[in-house]
Amino acid sequence: MTLKARVAVLPKEGFLLDVLELEMPAPGPHEVLIKQFASGVCHSQLHTMHRPRTVPMVLGHESTGEVLEVGEAVTHVAPGDRVMVTWVPRDAKPGGRYAGVPELQLPSGDAIVCSNVFTWADHTLADEQYVVKLDEDVDRLTTSIIGCAVMTGAGAVENSANVQPGQSVAVIGVGGVGLSAIVAAKVRGASPIIAIDLDDDKLNFAKTMGATHVINAANEDPVAAVRALTTRPDEWAFRGVPVAGADFVFDCIGRRVTMEQAVPAVRDGFFGVAQGGTAVLVGVPTTEMTLNATDLLMHEKRFLGSLGGSCTPDHDFPRYVDWYRTGKLDLDHMVTERFSLDQINEATRALDAGEISGRAILEFKENL
Repeated sequence: MTLKARVAVLPKEGFLLDVLELEMPAPGPHEVLIKQFASGVCHSQLHTMHRPRTVPMVLGHESTGEVLEVGEAVTHVAPGDRVMVTWVPRDAKPGGRYAGVPELQLPSGDAIVCSNVFTWADHTLADEQYVVKLDEDVDRLTTSIIGCAVMTGAGAVENSANVQPGQSVAVIGVGGVGLSAIVAAKVRGASPIIAIDLDDDKLNFAKTMGATHVINAANEDPVAAVRALTTRPDEWAFRGVPVAGADFVFDCIGRRVTMEQAVPAVRDGFFGVAQGGTAVLVGVPTTEMTLNATDLLMHEKRFLGSLGGSCTPDHDFPRYVDWYRTGKLDLDHMVTERFSLDQINEATRALDAGEISGRAILEFKENL
């Protein structure tokens, strides 16, 4: 099957996307052709939009849809199935096939670059490794953000950090990814759960998702505030200083200032008794950073990266769908803005301006 799809294309120059009609080729052996219901609008795509480029690109990496056609080697989904699209291979194995990238062209014949998937389109073509089956009994719009926002934030808490009941958590940046980290921390029984941001409205929203304390970093030093909330007067660090800091600090922003706040806000080691806490880099870094190696060494802290929440989609996505089904993950509340594909530039502008309190999605109403 070949069809015409409406696709948001980022041109070689500028930051405004053009919605163009492109021909979708027939699926290759390992590809899946999908009619889309909804797509998340992820902040990390803004980084791509602001970087220099020499060719047009297609963006978006989380969505839901219905399978229209599959390649001959695809066995885990079939036409008519509801699915989620993500950017992390669903069950990658050592020595396995590396997932392919769809080949698209402009009407002029010029090639378009795709990182691995594209979802800012009413139809998409994806390698089967990026397609996960979705149950029929859950909302097909809000579940579109499981493929990146939920996976990245919740997975960082569950998989990368393995947070345990009673451990303290601080989350820097409470957009869609940070809110998902807060939800997972609550599910894991963390306490306290501290949300850090520059916007009071976002912080108040974070409370509704499970944050027990909030810190506005525009008004106070977030490192000092986290340490004040987590001081342990009966434990001491090197040179007899009382232990303070969160067991885990998740930086869901990735800017220099936030990366340099994460490690100091982490719990010091209990001198001679227990190691210190862990800072987890979740947001896509856009700058270099300076790390205080003495703090890292003397307080036995750890700093690790979490790519896509260290998730295996085939294993993790069904659990997040179940969280939604049982009310642990309120996606209907988390999705705060909805746009059409023709409003894609309005959506990215609002996201860049910090006007999205939760997560924004694109809805393809013609496909519902």
